[in-house]
Amino acid sequence: MSGTSGSYNAVTWLLDRNVDEGRGAKLAFTDTVSELTYGDLQRQTRCVANMLRRLGVRREERVAMIMLDTTDFPSVFLGAIRAGIVPVPLNTLLTTDQYAYVLADSRARVLFVSEALYPVVKDIVGRMPDLEHVVVSGNDAFGHKKLSDELAGENESFATVPTHAEEPAFWLYSSGSTGMPKGVRHLHSNLQATAETYGEQVLGIKESDVCLSAAKLFFAYGLGNALTFPMSVGASTVLNAERPTPARMYELLNRYNPTIFYGAPTLFASMLNDAATKNERAGTGLRVCTSAGEALPESVGNAWKARFGVDILDGVGSTELLHIFLSNAPGDIKYGCSGRPVPGYKVRLVNEAGEEVPDGEVGELLVEAPSAAEGYWNQRSKTRQTFQGHWTYTGDKYTRDADGRYTFCGRADDMFKVSGIWVSPFEVESALITHPAVLQAAVVPEADSEGLLKPKAFVVLRPDCNTDGLYESLKEHVKQKIGPWKYPRWIDVVDSLPMTATGKIQRFKLRDGAS
Repeated sequence: MSGTSGSYNAVTWLLDRNVDEGRGAKLAFTDTVSELTYGDLQRQTRCVANMLRRLGVRREERVAMIMLDTTDFPSVFLGAIRAGIVPVPLNTLLTTDQYAYVLADSRARVLFVSEALYPVVKDIVGRMPDLEHVVVSGNDAFGHKKLSDELAGENESFATVPTHAEEPAFWLYSSGSTGMPKGVRHLHSNLQATAETYGEQVLGIKESDVCLSAAKLFFAYGLGNALTFPMSVGASTVLNAERPTPARMYELLNRYNPTIFYGAPTLFASMLNDAATKNERAGTGLRVCTSAGEALPESVGNAWKARFGVDILDGVGSTELLHIFLSNAPGDIKYGCSGRPVPGYKVRLVNEAGEEVPDGEVGELLVEAPSAAEGYWNQRSKTRQTFQGHWTYTGDKYTRDADGRYTFCGRADDMFKVSGIWVSPFEVESALITHPAVLQAAVVPEADSEGLLKPKAFVVLRPDCNTDGLYESLKEHVKQKIGPWKYPRWIDVVDSLPMTATGKIQRFKLRDGAS
């Protein structure tokens, strides 16, 4: 990578290079309401940089973003980076208390917020000690600064700040399954690292591609999908400010005919099983789909390929490593596993003693990554636990087969032993959802009358399924699929499962309720 020993600003490589190479008039982003060419985006980011300087924000200080996926998002995000200022995109589904925590923790000087999201923070913005300005994206600024007005007369010339490749460029707050989120500090070079590994060598993204991501830009996964990868080759992106419902995603797939669709297991399953959209198509231009957030069940991957004729590249990534580091690849797909290491990444599986485990045994996944974060903000102990030398401890349990493919078993704190043998909640869940009555499933440990742990399942049923003898049918189904000791001893039928905003099952909530 260029620039590792001198000045390097991520915006120069991501954006200015496209204009210099003649793509200034090409569409970079559309949000169905407005459009930005690469030339437009270059001018907008220069205006944002000048605005931030005018507001008194200095290099390395933070600005928070609670913004929907509109064309304003890349303008603000990249404009701050151009100025050497650190943007902090935040999950748009947090609570008021969570926003108060993150704004205080990051010491953000400016908050950019979408008009529709302002009511969630209106009662706290006046009592954040470091927050000096609120800038609203939309028509009503609620008495604060209006982004369009602030940029209207701004100077379109700006000398990009000569940052360093290993200087923090932006933060992402991890969505941790428990507790308050952690500020993950990413470097200028990390964006290019993900583009040159997964984007180039797995996805094979090219200038002619049109991208659509269900995952939002504030997620590490969504940021790569909809911003880093397309901009790395001068491709175009369709942004979606609304909830990624099956109906909405089919609408965008058919309206814009994207070539790459980035989803998540829960969404793919919903799009396949939603009664209201059972006859919808997924556009005619799709060449590949990707999945992350949680392991993709084999049944979902096969059903999607059968219906639409397009493979889903299932992989695993993390906020700490910015994007996917284990993945299936075109021509090398095995549904039910996370694939092989992405070129440029090294992985290990270790036991509790830190010793590498052989093929077939469960171990914690460690990754050596060119895109690893610098660490967590103000959490030195947690940083030391996660980032150890060249290796990042993921907290994920995996097995590796003789062909070098890795299969997800669960989070380290989700795994449990039955009769001395590790049981993967995901394996039991994957078996349950292949039963014709089951739409979704989650499995947690529950102590029996003798205090021994056994699997307990929570299932969401398909509409109008036959429930006669259901419980015994489900238990026998799991026994036949994956082994007699892994079947759920207890099964609760529920209307829905607790999920994070990324579509991951929050098993800790079920464990708390089950115990």
